[in-house]
Amino acid sequence: MSRDVDETELVARAVDGDKAALEEVICLLQDPLYRLALRMVRRPSDAEDATQEILIRVITRLAAWRGEAKLLTWAYRVGVNYLLNLRRGSSAEATLSFDEFRDGLAEGLAEADYRGPEAQVLADEMRLSCTQAMLQCLERHERVAFVLGEIFELTSADAAWILDTTPAAFRKRLERARTRIRGFMESTCGLVNPNAFCRCARRVPPAIALGRIDPARPSFVTHPVSASGRDVARAAAQLATLHDAAAVLRAHPDYAAPRSRVDAIVALLQSGRFPMLE
Repeated sequence: MSRDVDETELVARAVDGDKAALEEVICLLQDPLYRLALRMVRRPSDAEDATQEILIRVITRLAAWRGEAKLLTWAYRVGVNYLLNLRRGSSAEATLSFDEFRDGLAEGLAEADYRGPEAQVLADEMRLSCTQAMLQCLERHERVAFVLGEIFELTSADAAWILDTTPAAFRKRLERARTRIRGFMESTCGLVNPNAFCRCARRVPPAIALGRIDPARPSFVTHPVSASGRDVARAAAQLATLHDAAAVLRAHPDYAAPRSRVDAIVALLQSGRFPMLE
């Protein structure tokens, strides 16, 4: 979509009350915003709640978009502002240090790889769940810098605009996050360093016993993905050749926002009971 023509025209129509245009705006933004929320708050259920709040904020402020950035970049800015201001200590955000996380991994390893039913599926679930938890060890401003710069691979200029800072300040924050993630994974994660102690398949039995993964209902490997997005297998394929820390955290499917939540937002905004497009 051309920002100069199509996005501007689409937003103008939505602001004027065109329901089809409004739904198209939501369709364009829902999955990327959900993936942003998921990387920041860890659990899918919490990401769903955050995405609903972010989408409502985006839509009700849509008339304020002036084309100073791409529509999605502007929506990321709205989303980041919401996520950075979540109440600290809420259930949506775990508080964990890298040292605590490393100790927990060291104590929670089985003596051998898990060989039970769906062994590869559960090893993938462990990898996805663990890398989600790993991000929570970063301070919020470092976490969002890592998500924007390393996982979403945005330019320094775009990421700095989203965070309302300078490109130099963003790069400094991103480098701090990279250093912390890299140091942790090189000393811990067998996907990054073959000499590190942790292996996903050895984490599966303790994780099942502790209720951290549910073999009958895994959260991440069965999560819906965007229509043209990567599934678990395609996302993980890069790990065959790339073993750096960022690649491991990047190797998640292109998760899709739950359709039921999106439909509820559309219905709410079109009901006339909500102050739409202020």
